[in-house]
Amino acid sequence: MSDQKPTRREYGARTTSRLQGNEHWWPDQLNLNILHQKHPDASPFGADFSYAEAFSQLDVDELCADLDALMTDSQDWWPADWGHYGPFFIRMSWHAAGTYRALDGRGGGGTGAQRFAPLNSWPDNGNLDKARRLLWPIKQKYGEKISWADLLVLAGNRALETMGFRTFGFGYGRADIWAPEDDIYWGPETEWLATNDERYTGSWEDGSRVLDNPLAAVQMGLIYVNPEGPNGVPDAMKSAQDVRETFARMGMNDRETVALTVGGHTFGKMHGNGSPDAVGDAPEGAKIHQQGFGWANTNETGLGEYTVTSGLEGAWTPTPTKWDNSYLNTIFAHQWEVKKSPAGANQWQPVEVKEGYWVPDAHVEGKKNPPVMNTADMAMITDPAYLEIAKDFHQNPDKLADEFARAWYKLLHRDMGPRARYLGPQVPDEELIWQDPVPDHQGPLVNDQQIATLKQQIADSGLTAKQLVSTAWASACTYRQTDHRGGANGARIRLEPQTGWDINKRSGVFEVIDKLEQIKDASDANISLADMIVLGGSVGVEMAAKAAGHNVTVPFTPGRTDATQEMTEVDTIAYLEPRHDAFRNYMQPQATSIPAEHLMVDRAFMLNLSVPQMTALLGGMRAIGVNVGDNDDGILTDRPGQLTNDFFVNLIDMGTVWEPLDESEERFEGRTRKTGEKKWTATRVDLVYGSNSQLRAIAEEYAANGGEERMIDRFVKGWVKVMENDRFDLHR
Repeated sequence: MSDQKPTRREYGARTTSRLQGNEHWWPDQLNLNILHQKHPDASPFGADFSYAEAFSQLDVDELCADLDALMTDSQDWWPADWGHYGPFFIRMSWHAAGTYRALDGRGGGGTGAQRFAPLNSWPDNGNLDKARRLLWPIKQKYGEKISWADLLVLAGNRALETMGFRTFGFGYGRADIWAPEDDIYWGPETEWLATNDERYTGSWEDGSRVLDNPLAAVQMGLIYVNPEGPNGVPDAMKSAQDVRETFARMGMNDRETVALTVGGHTFGKMHGNGSPDAVGDAPEGAKIHQQGFGWANTNETGLGEYTVTSGLEGAWTPTPTKWDNSYLNTIFAHQWEVKKSPAGANQWQPVEVKEGYWVPDAHVEGKKNPPVMNTADMAMITDPAYLEIAKDFHQNPDKLADEFARAWYKLLHRDMGPRARYLGPQVPDEELIWQDPVPDHQGPLVNDQQIATLKQQIADSGLTAKQLVSTAWASACTYRQTDHRGGANGARIRLEPQTGWDINKRSGVFEVIDKLEQIKDASDANISLADMIVLGGSVGVEMAAKAAGHNVTVPFTPGRTDATQEMTEVDTIAYLEPRHDAFRNYMQPQATSIPAEHLMVDRAFMLNLSVPQMTALLGGMRAIGVNVGDNDDGILTDRPGQLTNDFFVNLIDMGTVWEPLDESEERFEGRTRKTGEKKWTATRVDLVYGSNSQLRAIAEEYAANGGEERMIDRFVKGWVKVMENDRFDLHR
């Protein structure tokens, strides 16, 4: 008889979602993880690493020469179509940059996120793992001098150059991340390429469906639109509706949309020569021995002519590795009909292929194939507006070349923010309006003595700490770290569209700006209004701290300049409007169904704040009284205007009982536990600092003996960070 005991299940740390964590038991609890995701020790280069410094040691010409040589160095393990990897790298770069969304600034190629899930395993990114592996020897050679983020985007730019196209230029400067971006919401679906229109309101049948904000792609797992047509239906007019909405969400207009479609599809082919059932798991779900190599294909060799990616099969033009006007020549020269690809996908082929338009096979010598279009291509000649633009480009190839170059440059750089962040010798001289330009600083900077004089004049102006803090915050808090737009530099708070924003009108900032401008104009100091607004905020913080018995100096670095209305892209700046701002206890009616405390964390993320900084700023601004509309919610102090820790002391006081004012549970009333006497009112973003266990832990430290000094220190550090987020001249 065996005396072997039965095996017992053992578990160590929770390293898989199969083992239940807090989010399983409390799915609605506030999640602060996005404020922790950039831990300084997460990078293998260490917390002090500067990519700009490392890049400065790079020989850009040598790097580009290596990339150019790679284009035609076909590898047996992934043979290049027509012996040229250029089209493959264009797709990789396009799909890295093309996730950008203008509405929230998220996505894009600026972080190298295509290396990680979910992007590395999206169906639309099929087989791009091979493109990244092809680049590995170059990345290995140059190491820290070139980031993956830059390399993934640069490869497509160089590909265009090697196939005869002159690009607009290129800016380096994209630093890598080392884990997926947990802050990005990609959609509500739980399956890839779901066709249930869960991300839409309205009807597909009558053309009224509208994509939920802030999404841009039409289905989970796609970068843009379904190439077969909406939900796989080959309807070119309905596809045009999807294309227009999706590209607009990327910040592209109709001409840019047509230019990108025509220019991008001048090169390469689609892949669907085999059964999609023979294609294996995506990289993130592949077996461990496959080493992150996904989509293993058992169709014959699974390589070259047997590749299956999108499921569509064929090239757009007879010259797929050459820049020319062949895409438009081809699409206008033929009558098109819907056919099935070998993989069963809907695609369009000529009813009869005309002489000169047969496409040489990418791998089989001597074989000729018909040109192929997808449904989104057919939208270019079906939608009336797109058709007129396509005709213009067909008749004027130079126009197409210029507008494609500019649109491609915008596509690759849209998430990088102002041109001041760009590195390298290939940055074009022309500055474009979508880069939010500001003038260069002229003359000497304002000196320390002049700053001291201006600070005293501001303090003596009659403006209160609340007014000064509120105005500086209103100017700077528009910044979002996702695409580095917004912020105080440029003083765009005095320009359209910001002059019309409800939050600015109700905050009374324009009266303060007028007074600061008067002080500036009366001074002989060489200082911009943008600097004056930030300096005024520093004075306000110092005034509030002094009133509470603390001598505080808020660091101030001059050098901002003032933009003009002509330098401001009004339509896209409008996306920066704060429709909610927990730090000023502001929420537009029906702005969103997302709970206010979750929106608070999102704004703190956009401002690049840590949890202690977010907590100190909110509590400190409540103490100063910086609410929009002069409401008293969250002003848990009997000495407003002073920078104290009263908010935390009174919030977690067990002598107070809180109850909601109505069924919405948005506003609350605090009453004395013993007498029932009303003491305070507050909102969800106030009470969450006592409710959420992580936030309460910090609130308790700020409320404890000695905590006020600690809170003020974190307040000042967070304040300076918000004021200087857009000072790219100070940090890289």
